[in-house]
Amino acid sequence: MTSVTSPLAGRAIGLSAVPDPVFSGAMVGPGTAIDPAREPSEAVAPVSGIVVSLHPHAFVVVDEEGHGVLTHLGIDTVQLNGEGFELLVNKGDTVQRGQSVVRWDPAAVEAAGKSPVCPVVALEATAESLSEVVEDGDLKAGDALFGWK
Repeated sequence: MTSVTSPLAGRAIGLSAVPDPVFSGAMVGPGTAIDPAREPSEAVAPVSGIVVSLHPHAFVVVDEEGHGVLTHLGIDTVQLNGEGFELLVNKGDTVQRGQSVVRWDPAAVEAAGKSPVCPVVALEATAESLSEVVEDGDLKAGDALFGWK
């Protein structure tokens, strides 16, 4: 089983609380979401693997079992055109769980009128393939978010 850990410090709120129907309806995939601490921070890899997609506002890491995990930093943050985000790795890089991927400031995202809530989604998965999904409580980066059977 793959263990997926939190890429951020904050509070788990569950996908259904994400202010975007694509995520809250689990159309991208099942998972959970984090309301991040409002301070500059680094989003870290939730699994060890290869960075297959990398944008200032979102990244996907695929682990050795082929499981892709999407971390989306805020909602509609693509509209910020990368402003306030700093990439710390490159697409194609191999990363270790907990390695910094993107530096960003959730408070600046919020000040720009966007939600800083961060979905963490298991791509090409079903809700039944996940276990122990954390949907409430405080989190530190690296805390368990869900298991992938």
